[in-house]
Amino acid sequence: MKTLATAFFLANSAALVALAFNTPVSTIRPPSHGSFGRRSQQLNTPTSLQSTKQTDDENIVKKAYHLYMDYYNRLWSDTDAEHRRRRSRQRAKDAVLHVKNMVSEEYLWENDEKAGSAEMGDLQREAAVFMGMDESVRLQMEEACDLVLDQLSESPLAVSKEDDSVQQPSEPSLTSAQRGQSLPVVNEQGNLISQPHGVSASPLNDTQTELSLALTPAQSNETAVPSTEKTKKKKGRSVLFGATLGASVALWVYSGNKIFTALFTLMTALGQLEYYRMVMRANIYPARRISVVGACATFVTALFAPDLHQIVLPVFSTYAMIWFLTMRRSVTTISEIATTFMGMFYLGYIPSFWVRIRQLGGNVLQPTRLSPIVKPLFQKLNLGKVPKWLPKTVSYPVTVGANFIFWTWLCIAFSDVGGYFAGRKYGKTKLGAISEAAEKTSPNKTVEGVIGGCTFSLVLATLGAWIQKWPYWYVLGPVHGVSLALLGLVGDLTASMLKRDAGMKDFGDLIPEHGGIMDRVDSYIFTAPYGWLVCGYLIPWLRRVADARAAAAVLAV
Repeated sequence: MKTLATAFFLANSAALVALAFNTPVSTIRPPSHGSFGRRSQQLNTPTSLQSTKQTDDENIVKKAYHLYMDYYNRLWSDTDAEHRRRRSRQRAKDAVLHVKNMVSEEYLWENDEKAGSAEMGDLQREAAVFMGMDESVRLQMEEACDLVLDQLSESPLAVSKEDDSVQQPSEPSLTSAQRGQSLPVVNEQGNLISQPHGVSASPLNDTQTELSLALTPAQSNETAVPSTEKTKKKKGRSVLFGATLGASVALWVYSGNKIFTALFTLMTALGQLEYYRMVMRANIYPARRISVVGACATFVTALFAPDLHQIVLPVFSTYAMIWFLTMRRSVTTISEIATTFMGMFYLGYIPSFWVRIRQLGGNVLQPTRLSPIVKPLFQKLNLGKVPKWLPKTVSYPVTVGANFIFWTWLCIAFSDVGGYFAGRKYGKTKLGAISEAAEKTSPNKTVEGVIGGCTFSLVLATLGAWIQKWPYWYVLGPVHGVSLALLGLVGDLTASMLKRDAGMKDFGDLIPEHGGIMDRVDSYIFTAPYGWLVCGYLIPWLRRVADARAAAAVLAV
């Protein structure tokens, strides 16, 4: 049972690092027919069973490592400044090519014959504004386009095939009418399926897709409705994913300070790159490396040198400004400075307070109201011991900080669940009744949903306060639950505001149907400093007040 518990802990910890449970788990290769009997006898021995478990553990860890590194490398490539500049240059080149095609003599002659007829398409109607143009003006525009294209082609930042990481879609069969058009041919999904007149065949990228989407009107006849079976399967996958994630997070919280901080730091690196990839979509180029290192340093410092935790952000901010002044060839913009500081503060300094909370209580076991039930169960299953190579704090997982984080995160998670179901069933009043900006940031959220989320969080926080034996739990628990729900909503709306301004639906695509790291942890960011104040200062102060009142009552008797 000891080996099984260790394997289960390692498997879930690795899954939390890179969410490896979204990939198919390796199975044992079936033996050949010739050695079936001998192999089956070997598998029945304790040594072979133990080696099989170790092999499965190694496979899961390898999958988690490769999944994490693949996603990290992809984010790092997407946030490379030179790569983004090349893509911007290609976007400009595509736009100039499009203008040149619209003013070309051949294209205007073709559309002049179709003008006003039913054969004239939407793209042709948009280009009809150039019909009747003076010939000298048209020639000047063509010459200007050629000049700009020559400059863009000669630029060292021109996009090469190696830089284009977007796969080229297969080109469907075209009709003769489509082959004769000078403008790009776009399908109903907005994909470019035919090159414009005068453009050589090259790998398609997301820039061309964005251009074709901008030129294509919204399709109103898209009625793709998922079937009942697909909906049921999707709900089943969501429930299984939520249960697996919840179990993994619980093991992570009670895994000890070092493992807790290490996994938090790994996720912070991914979240930082997701944030800067979003920022660079707006042609803003912050100090990415300094910010990622600074954000990770806040977690490490919070663990090994808590007294220096507050100085990490000012130190790396100063370093970023020195780098901007000495290493940049041009004047750094306000947006680049602001996004650099925002990345370290929003995704580094604020959530690093969870590490400070995890250390509260040291290695002292916190007695809770569940201890009489859980302790005999752990002793019966022989789960009280862990391998020697794990941190010593794992031997004392049920500390004040671990219990506080577990119940706090549980309240935040169920506030999202309660808000979703309450808003779906009873939601009528939009958030615009309270704040117009909140409604524009997240139009689907309702006041009833917020109330439902607060109710779910209130109930769980009150239960957690009673189990953890908080002083005045019947008052502090409900207040704590409502505060968590509201601060979680602030984090959710903040992330939605960033994504809406960048024109993105999700920060990433690490988790199928759920987005990236930032999409999962946005509600847990602004609750970290609040949790530090409650667990580190408010609860101890109320405990002293309660003890003083109890002592005074004894003396009075």
